[in-house]
Amino acid sequence: MLECKNLEKKYLGKTAVRDISLTVAQGRICALLGPNGSGKTTWMKMVAGLIAPNAGTITFFGEPVGKESKKHIAYMSTEPFFYSYMTAKDVGKYYHDFFEDFDPEKYAELVERLGLRMQDKAKTLSSGLAAKLKLAVTLARRASLYLLDEPLNGIDIIAREQIIDAVMEVAGEDASIVMSSHLVDELEKIIDDAIFVKEGSIVLAGEAQTLRQERGKSIVELYKEIYA
Repeated sequence: MLECKNLEKKYLGKTAVRDISLTVAQGRICALLGPNGSGKTTWMKMVAGLIAPNAGTITFFGEPVGKESKKHIAYMSTEPFFYSYMTAKDVGKYYHDFFEDFDPEKYAELVERLGLRMQDKAKTLSSGLAAKLKLAVTLARRASLYLLDEPLNGIDIIAREQIIDAVMEVAGEDASIVMSSHLVDELEKIIDDAIFVKEGSIVLAGEAQTLRQERGKSIVELYKEIYA
């Protein structure tokens, strides 16, 4: 589905992503792991077509990422992306105008399940509820690839289970999910693949079960070993 070759991105002379090559197959749930500043968000923004790499290539089903790929890649950023005057209902209409694959019924279901109301205003939401609203509107798209940047940030333990369940529902034979996080213990039980990024480079990647068997450690233990 997705192939990145020798990606590099620099900001004012600082390298945020350094020679990253990886593939994401259909029907996979992948964890993009690493501390803040390791290059996870920069990589996601390049795949989403929001910023261009300084070097390397990104192809989505064999075609360079761009206008067409944006129709099939749903990206949830860490930053708020709603106008303050918007209600949850307005957010749904906003997305429906932009994306042909947006499903209003699915959105309404997610809003209710995640403890939100259509009349809630974005500017009055707590950080946890705002994160849920971002997730609901992103997962309401019928995308082929979902890029979720820190979807569990600001979410309490009980609500994390709701979010994990919602994410699992959109995963399937045709759709893949890449989630970045440093809350590794929450993701380990559901992921197919793990990608460890450090200082802009991939230091370890592979099928999660294979990594556990070969290294004799859990994904959480590998995380501690790499970043401690």
